Amino acid sequence: MRYEERAKLTAVRALIPLALLVASPVLLIAGAPIHRRYLRYVHRDGAPRILDKERGRVSAHFFVVTNPLLQWLCRPTESLTRLLERRG
Repeated sequence: MRYEERAKLTAVRALIPLALLVASPVLLIAGAPIHRRYLRYVHRDGAPRILDKERGRVSAHFFVVTNPLLQWLCRPTESLTRLLERRG
């Protein structure tokens, strides 16, 4: 999306938290592996940049990655993963 498309940007910003709330049971149970896999997908080689200032484009992935609700929902499984790695 282009920066100038304010209506689209506002719609994406409004719909991402709604989508995260719908997916919250899954994220609370298996959030850490899903979050890691999603970040690998977004930042893979050859992937378009999520924020391209030179071209004036922003991806919907930018709003997902920077959303504090996603980080909050993935926190329990991330802390459990860290605990198991320290013990194992």
